[in-house]
Formats: sequence, C-alpha cells, structure tokens
Amino acid sequence: MRVLITGAGGMLARDLIPVLSGRGHETLAPNESELDITDLHTVSTIVESLKPELIINCAAYTRVDDAEVEEVKALQVNGHGVENLCMACRSGNIPLLHFSTDYVFDGTKPTPYSIHDKPNPINAYGRSKLTGEKHILKLMDKFYIIRTSWLFGLHGNNFVETMLSLAKSQKSINVVNDQRGCPTWTVHLSQAIAELIETGRYGIYHITNSGSVTWYEFAREIFRLSGIHMNVIPVTSDRFPRPAKRPHNSVLDPYPLYDVLKRNMPSWQGALAGYLKLRNLKE
Repeated sequence: MRVLITGAGGMLARDLIPVLSGRGHETLAPNESELDITDLHTVSTIVESLKPELIINCAAYTRVDDAEVEEVKALQVNGHGVENLCMACRSGNIPLLHFSTDYVFDGTKPTPYSIHDKPNPINAYGRSKLTGEKHILKLMDKFYIIRTSWLFGLHGNNFVETMLSLAKSQKSINVVNDQRGCPTWTVHLSQAIAELIETGRYGIYHITNSGSVTWYEFAREIFRLSGIHMNVIPVTSDRFPRPAKRPHNSVLDPYPLYDVLKRNMPSWQGALAGYLKLRNLKE
C-alpha cells in the first residue's frame, strides 16, 4: 500500500515508518516544512501529486499545558489541519487514519472508557483533538480514529526519559498516584496500526499496551527495571498544580481490537522492558 504520513519527524511516525516499510508498504514521508497540514493548498497539492492509497496523520499539537494559553494554535493543527486532510481525502477517495487521545474523556468514569462512551474533554488539548475527531466523523466515510495514551518511544520526549533524567540528580522524587492510564510504546502501537490497515476494518479504535497503572506505579517500574535505587513518593495531583487539568482515569477499553487483529496488545510492563532494552543498545 502507498501510504502518506504527516508529522514524519515526530516520535510516533519515526517508529511507524520502518514498521510499515518492513511489511512491504511504500511510505511517503515529507518533512513538516514541506507538508503543513494547516495549509489546505499545500495538503491538496501534495496529495494530488503523490496519489497515496492511505493517509496516516501523525501531525499534532501535543503540548498539553501550553494549549491552555495557545488553544487557537492547538485547534489550528488538531482541528483545522485534520479538516484539511479530510477535504483532500474526499477529493481523492482516500482513507484517513488519525491519532487521537485518551484526553477526550473527562476521567470521571470508574471503569475503562469504551469507543461508545461520549467524550467530554476537560482541557484545551482534549478539546482540540475532539474537534479533529468531529471533522472526520462529519466528512469521512472511510477512516480509522485511533485513540491512544501515555506514549513513549526512542525519538521524542516522554515520561520514561524524564524519570531517568531526574534520577541523575535526585535520590527522591514525588509522582502523582491519582491519575491512571495505559502506557503505550510507539513500536507496539505501530505494529498494531500496520496490521489494522491491512484489514480494511474502518472505525474508532482504542489502542494501548494492555493493563493500566498510575504515574507513580509507572515510575517505580521504570526505576526497578533500570536498576536505579530511587525513593518514589506517591502524591495527589493537587501537589503539582499545572495549567491543564488531567483526567483521573483515562484507561481505554480495547474492544473491538481483539476481534479485528485476533490478538491482544502486549502488556505495558513488557513494552517498558523492551523499550529500555532497545534504549540501552542505542546508547
């Protein structure tokens, strides 16, 4: 399949491209300066020129706290940019795969969020991502909306790297223990995406590594697997006031992913171990 990937320099795209190529797909990955999804003329011109069979949108505004004061900018990328991709896809009858987020939910549900639950974002970033979803649902017939969460990978800033960096200068660290979610390795997410697009089963999917954890529990496992002796202290979110509210529960229910891929996603613990092993080999 001939696949056009936006946001090619980002953490997810840089793992997704080799996974797709390894399964025989032709990947077209212009850099962000060549393909600005907020410019409809540019998007249309590139799509008409490259004639992809699928577009995968990895371009996004992801600075959650900054979005509280830059909501217009976040909406420009996560909302209007997605609308532009939809328009180009409609013109060429091209399916679109778009990545969304657990932050479209408010976190008040005591159980995992399913694809049937109504979104209700509590921060500007979540609102901007939900706007993108709405454009797709309104304008597209053939699409994949992929909600995922707590991403970590070799090619970008992430919680794992933050913890390991802090360990170089601190012996004790406070980590929130009242926000629960699903850590997800970009490699495992990419592998699932490659399998999914080969099924042609369009729709909304929740794709994360399996199992859930709090940030505190995640941090403890990072240090344990890394052989680092760190005093990790559980605290509540109000100890770390931040511009953007975070949902207390953003665990995503994977149904119907198993029915489509005929397998479950690997555990977050296994994903973390694999990431740390690969990270050490790269050093």
